[in-house]
Amino acid sequence: MKTKSKLILILLLMLTLVAACASPTARSSDTGNNVVTATNVISTDTTSSSASNTVDTNTSKTDSATLAESTMDPSLACANGQTSTSQTVELTEGPYYTPNSPERSTLYEEGMTGIKLTLVGYVYDTNCQPVANAWLDFWQADANGVYDNSGYTLRGHQYTDENGRYELVTVIPGIYPGRTEHIHFKVQAPNGKIITSQLFFPGVTQNDEDGIYYASLLIVLQNASDGMSGQYNFVVPAS
Repeated sequence: MKTKSKLILILLLMLTLVAACASPTARSSDTGNNVVTATNVISTDTTSSSASNTVDTNTSKTDSATLAESTMDPSLACANGQTSTSQTVELTEGPYYTPNSPERSTLYEEGMTGIKLTLVGYVYDTNCQPVANAWLDFWQADANGVYDNSGYTLRGHQYTDENGRYELVTVIPGIYPGRTEHIHFKVQAPNGKIITSQLFFPGVTQNDEDGIYYASLLIVLQNASDGMSGQYNFVVPAS
């Protein structure tokens, strides 16, 4: 009997040890599943975050005016805390000016050929003070280098806001014989002198061949998802 009792005790001890060894194995297996699940969640969150960033970037690019103004170039007139600067260079009016253009800031029309351009900036005086209600008149050739001389396509005037800001939506003009890409403009502070000149585009081969071209009148240009965005600050005489 004593021998049987001992055998029974030994068997019970062995069963207890087997059960004890089995439990950690099961817990280890559960922990492994939890790690895999957590990893999957992190992966999903990262993908979601990446998608969100992509959407934000595209939205920023689509808004060309916001893109241009949020990164105003330090080379622009009256940038970086300047307190004085030279007046915008005056150039020839050319033969295609038409007075009394319609008041509008958007010259671009749906279906118009060419690369859409959103140009933003400010009108300052030579003391780098913003000029509110300054008059700006723009006219230009279309993407094929042709002017509308019987109507007002790609022609229009506008006024700066209380901060001296303007915004022009148009197309990048084409080249025609003897000229590089350019946009004509007139700018005037209230009751001030009218300055007539032209804006030019960087990287155009014909710039060096154009006798009217002037480097200080180059637009600062950058890519946008809906075309191009540009910046230029005009400077008029101080009153």
